[in-house]
Amino acid sequence: MKTALIIGGGIAGPVTAMALQQAGLEPIVYEAYEEAAAGQIGAYLTVAVNGLSALALLDAHHVVTEIGHPTATLSFSTSAGKHITDMPIGGTLPDGTVTHSIKRRDMYRALNAEATRRGVRFEYGKRLVDATSTADGVRATFADGTTIEADVLIGADGIRSRTREIIDPTAPKAHFLGIYGLGGFVTDPALHRELGLRPGVYNMIFGKKAFFGYFVAPDGEIWWFANMPRTQELSAQDSASAAQWRAQLVELLSADRGPAARIVAATTDDTFVSAFNQYDMPTVATWHNDKMVIVGDAAHAVASSSGQGVSMAVEDAVTLAICLRDIPDTTAALAAFEDRRRERVERVVAHGAETSSDKASSGLGRLLVRLLTPYFLKKAAKAGVAPLSWMFDHRIDWTAPALTR
Repeated sequence: MKTALIIGGGIAGPVTAMALQQAGLEPIVYEAYEEAAAGQIGAYLTVAVNGLSALALLDAHHVVTEIGHPTATLSFSTSAGKHITDMPIGGTLPDGTVTHSIKRRDMYRALNAEATRRGVRFEYGKRLVDATSTADGVRATFADGTTIEADVLIGADGIRSRTREIIDPTAPKAHFLGIYGLGGFVTDPALHRELGLRPGVYNMIFGKKAFFGYFVAPDGEIWWFANMPRTQELSAQDSASAAQWRAQLVELLSADRGPAARIVAATTDDTFVSAFNQYDMPTVATWHNDKMVIVGDAAHAVASSSGQGVSMAVEDAVTLAICLRDIPDTTAALAAFEDRRRERVERVVAHGAETSSDKASSGLGRLLVRLLTPYFLKKAAKAGVAPLSWMFDHRIDWTAPALTR
């Protein structure tokens, strides 16, 4: 049985482990932090129907559907509070499942728990320092001085991937999108009733100074995010408190009609997600060498506006497992994986970058976006999900054998 070292225990790591286990390999996950989801940023995630379909191949879709909430419809509004249009998010799977949203920390922990339940081994506090190919496979060295050998090493270590650097020291760094992300949760269920908000609908507001999105969960909790256009990356040394970020965001959102400023003002410090940089990845020329490969954000981080980050990682995991299951030569299997995935994910990255550029606009550019967006959204709504069917309708056949070129 082939052994696989998986670097990173976030989302791509546990899903890849479960996929490889189902394919007959023995995976071990090495996570730099001391616990699942430690030090992660962001409020919540969207898992589109194509990602849920891929998770279902591993019988792991329930991780999302049992904890998250259906968010099948987007409703767009102007800064003046005028409704523009509603649009579906990806359609419906044959069993009735639609796109879901789930709290980031909940998903991290649930995936780790599910993989552990299936017998996947996790090692925490293991930060990858280096890895080299050997005659029989690969040897990984960690910051604590320990080493381990296996047949293949998989970097599921995110946008600042150490594995990517090891495979190709000239690989590009993440690209700042000119946007800070913020988010949070309002736990007082009375607020959504006071504001007259509709549960279950994902609302998007093109504000004058910031973009805002929110929905009301079945229990009345309000989940929200905001995008603030900024020209410089937020430094790791930034010491602004949740209260300071909240006050700044409320001031920006107060320029608009609608509930955004009230929602943010009602978010307490313990449920407020302070500002973080948003990135995507320029084209990564080299995804693999003879015994190492990168998946998920390490290979092709997509802008959050695409709603496809999780789904791309899950599709990667399942596709890689099929290739390693069916192609005995590891190098050939990794090449086949990249061949099957690159064109699709780069198209998704390009789509996300295009939608994010609108949110990053400022001054005259932002004014033009606000004026033209209603026209383009109404046109898109008439077309339904058809223009994006290439993204949402993608399905993987677990039973189809992988073939080399």
